[in-house]
Amino acid sequence: MNSMTGYGFKEEVIDNTQISVEIKSVNSRFLDLYINLPSFLNPIESKLRKLVSEKIVRGKIELTVRVKDNNCNSTVSVDTAAAKMYSDAILSVAKALGKSEYDIPLSLIINQEGVLNISHQYDAEEYWKKIEVVFYPVFDQFVEDRKREGENLKEDLLEKISVLEECADFFKEWQPKMEQKFRDQLYARFKELLDDNVDENRIMTETAAMLVKYTINEEIIRLHSHLKAMKDEIENNPIPGKKLDFICQEANREINTIGSKNQFTEVGAKVIAAKDALENIREQSKNVE
Repeated sequence: MNSMTGYGFKEEVIDNTQISVEIKSVNSRFLDLYINLPSFLNPIESKLRKLVSEKIVRGKIELTVRVKDNNCNSTVSVDTAAAKMYSDAILSVAKALGKSEYDIPLSLIINQEGVLNISHQYDAEEYWKKIEVVFYPVFDQFVEDRKREGENLKEDLLEKISVLEECADFFKEWQPKMEQKFRDQLYARFKELLDDNVDENRIMTETAAMLVKYTINEEIIRLHSHLKAMKDEIENNPIPGKKLDFICQEANREINTIGSKNQFTEVGAKVIAAKDALENIREQSKNVE
């Protein structure tokens, strides 16, 4: 089981090229992958996207790669036509101000837009050979971070499921007691009204009617089944997040029904405990991949 939150970072200088890779993630219903690269590395974006999506299923992930190459091949070209245009225009202004062409520094013309043009030559695949040396350790660190946090989530989820199992067992143990409780209550009411002329057959009939209305046996069976399914998902499914959320909805339905049928404070207290544990599970399942 993996958490949807994780982090990895590394910076290294390779062949006089400074490379840093950072990857971090937070919760998301689906895989939202954002890759931030220098524009000249756009050709390797699909490669990075494929590598990440092969191991990550859910989470909002931000991958940033920064590159500073001190050996970058650059060429400078001169637009002489633009330089002459700027020179003529500036000279015209100078003459209007009573200045001569000797008062115009060359740097003023050179610094004008478009006079000098610098172009860089980049080979994205050659850069990838350096970047991958940094990327893979960072990605492994990131995956391991999600796995480590996932183990903590797993421990917490199993603890909450144990609470739910205790509640479900209590409901099951209480079910047979309900008949006697209903019978005792009805007997007390009839005795209060009829004194010693209590009709046992009438009490049995009324008790049976109440049991039909308030029995929780089916809900208990389904609740146990849902809890077993939860544990199976946690133990056997490497990406149980979405399934856990669905099972929680089903388990919540059974607990609510038990609560609505309940007539006893003892059961009511366990219903509250079960709802609290289930809500914790639902919240934690949102953090699970």
